[in-house]
Amino acid sequence: MYPRSPRGEASIVPAPPWHYSGDVLTIEYRTEPANVAALLPPGVDPAPDDPGAVAIIWADWQSCGDDGAELLDPVRSQYKECFVVVRCSFRDDVYSRCVYIWVDKDFALARGWYQGYPKKLGSIWMTRPVTVGRAGPRLEAGGRFGATLAANDRRLADATLTIAGGSDSGGFVNALPMLHSRWMPDIDPTAAPSLDELVTMRSRDVQLGPCWTGTADVRLYDAPGEELAALAPVEPIAGYWRQVGATFAGGERLA
Repeated sequence: MYPRSPRGEASIVPAPPWHYSGDVLTIEYRTEPANVAALLPPGVDPAPDDPGAVAIIWADWQSCGDDGAELLDPVRSQYKECFVVVRCSFRDDVYSRCVYIWVDKDFALARGWYQGYPKKLGSIWMTRPVTVGRAGPRLEAGGRFGATLAANDRRLADATLTIAGGSDSGGFVNALPMLHSRWMPDIDPTAAPSLDELVTMRSRDVQLGPCWTGTADVRLYDAPGEELAALAPVEPIAGYWRQVGATFAGGERLA
């Protein structure tokens, strides 16, 4: 990716595969199904069951290329993101689809555009669990976590999770292969897009830590230049916290 340089070291991201490890806080709820349908491209339909289900996910990641060089230069490996996932149907298969996402580092932004994630820059914060001291919750019943999302100096979302106990699942909305749109307008504004394709991908070598679940609350706020608040919750489902590790090595063009 840009910028191209003689040794390739100036590229904003190294070549894949990319490895990820992080803490993930997921809040699932239901919105009006029409709100989800409005975000899907032509030819992609809402999921046949529970079409209004939404997951808003906060994640604190550490990532690297195959040589792991970024891990010893943490500013190039650590970032946070908040993304919104729905489920949809294409050619009789059901997928997860990211409809909004904010990150706080440029390399994560560019990497996401390559994959088809509609990333924007934002400010993302999550409560960290602790094992010593009193300046944080424990991963146990009664532990309380908070998360916030802002962009362009405006608060877009905040959430809380109170752990009730362990869980065998981390939720169902973001549990399927992803269906992404990769798109780039032509330099001639009267021409068709230079890139316009629907792709799917799924992580490999996934490792999941113990999962915790509990009651959750999420609030979305209106802000200039944003439409996240249109996915307003009408019914809570649950919240989850777990550690996740995975590798991305490519995807498949569908259309």
